[in-house]
Amino acid sequence: MAKVAIITGGGRGIGAATAILAAKKGYDVCINYASDVGRAEETAIACREQGVLAQAVRADIASSLAVEGLFQRCCEELGPPTLLVNNAGVIGKASTVQDLSDSVLHRTYEVNVYGAFYCARAAIKRMSKENGGEGGVIINISSLAATLGSPGEYVHYAASKAAIDTMTVGLAKEVGSLGIRVNAVQAGTVDTDIHRLEGNPERPAMVAKSAPLGRVATRQDIAEAVMWLASDSASYATGTVLRLSGGL
Repeated sequence: MAKVAIITGGGRGIGAATAILAAKKGYDVCINYASDVGRAEETAIACREQGVLAQAVRADIASSLAVEGLFQRCCEELGPPTLLVNNAGVIGKASTVQDLSDSVLHRTYEVNVYGAFYCARAAIKRMSKENGGEGGVIINISSLAATLGSPGEYVHYAASKAAIDTMTVGLAKEVGSLGIRVNAVQAGTVDTDIHRLEGNPERPAMVAKSAPLGRVATRQDIAEAVMWLASDSASYATGTVLRLSGGL
């Protein structure tokens, strides 16, 4: 099977770590980004240093047309994807439900839920053995918030990730016969800059104090789990939501 990966939100954080690890494992990598071309190109360069092909493609995955353009670029320049990592996501500003704005609620679902569905749909069209594809793997990045609810801060985000968990289970049953496995990593708090960008920079340090392991996850912790699920070592894993939370 050809090894071509599309990683959404691949310019920073978990996405960048996963893209580089995928390159180390021999994947040509399509790095999707929404706005920060500099970071995306840095990730692409790091991937190319592993001896593979890599491209950075700008697309807002909240747009189904942009997603189709992203997949078309990948197919034209690297070949059809055999791995999709639905990593791109937003937390939205910390808020109670009572004070939650329409704009934050809409954007959270447009990216986290609609975007994941748009990308999965585009991937299935190209991976499905029924359509002449080679099969493949879809991995969704979920969150521990989906089971904890994140009251007083991120109920809107938690609910969007619970939708992703359900999508993972249902879609795995739908496309298994087409040669496609679908899994998710339910990540705990990760030491990336997403909390700073969303206005809550102290959150990782706060969570680390209550974590059984005394720390939050690194980007590499999550990337390793993603690439294990993508590997032949996990060939019997589908519909799995892997909780990677450091014991929380």
